[in-house]
Amino acid sequence: MEITFGSVTLVLFVLALVFVFKTINVVPQQHAWVVERLGKYHSTLGPGLNIVIPFIDRIAYKHVLKEIPLDVPPQVCITKDNTQLQVDGILYFQVTDAMRASYGSSNYIAAITQLAQTTLRSVIGRMELDKTFEERDHINTTVVNAIDESAANWGVKVLRYEIKDLTPPTEILHAMQAQITAERGKRALIAASEGRKQEQINIANGEREANIARSEGEKQAAINRAQGEAAAIVAIADATAGALRQVGAAIKEPGGEEAMNLKVAEQYVDAFGKLAKTNNSLIVPANMGDMSGLIATAMQVVKTQK
Repeated sequence: MEITFGSVTLVLFVLALVFVFKTINVVPQQHAWVVERLGKYHSTLGPGLNIVIPFIDRIAYKHVLKEIPLDVPPQVCITKDNTQLQVDGILYFQVTDAMRASYGSSNYIAAITQLAQTTLRSVIGRMELDKTFEERDHINTTVVNAIDESAANWGVKVLRYEIKDLTPPTEILHAMQAQITAERGKRALIAASEGRKQEQINIANGEREANIARSEGEKQAAINRAQGEAAAIVAIADATAGALRQVGAAIKEPGGEEAMNLKVAEQYVDAFGKLAKTNNSLIVPANMGDMSGLIATAMQVVKTQK
């Protein structure tokens, strides 16, 4: 069997292609490839074009340097008050050292998962049921700190842990719901009593302000009446004084004295007439029959007063 030159050339060309492909390696961004030379760690290839020696160097491990979410399987934890609680969470980590991630653990993902579960059981076991719902941030931080300390030897950085769900048993859920209902009823009663209390306070304040307003009004009305009466008395006095001044001036006029005497006599007679109508006993002058004498007497009284 003869080997032609063309066949040899083809074989050499294929070997050359294989050699080139084995020599040149293009690593994608955010990736790291671990190279072993003759079975021993040699180097870590970063993103870009990299040259290795074919058949001597070997790409043993390929790692993604991006942030990776890891779903931690649900597990049942026992709280401090002996209550079963099913916890489901998710862990975020990132490979920071490709060499340690390759040789630090046979399976760093399984190691992280198991460590997250055991740490979570330990944290939940130190807390009561009610606290587990209130202290989620504390649980997440504790789990991350515990895992990150051990994961450093595996070339992995644990970024955060998030609890997705906390599920207590059905009977505990019913008891919690009853407790919540009772607490809401209690708050409603307190709110109603506070409302009634505030209502009574508002009514009392309103009545007090109304009484103050009424007393102020009555006070002002009394002041106004007193001022009105005083003004009326002053007005009457002024009018009386004016009338007296006019009478005095009229008396000084010619014939004024005679008119005054006549007016006094009329009033004198009229007074006796009213006295006879209103009193049971009547005082009658001795000269009642002589009207002219009566008038003269009245005039004499006027003159005497003058």
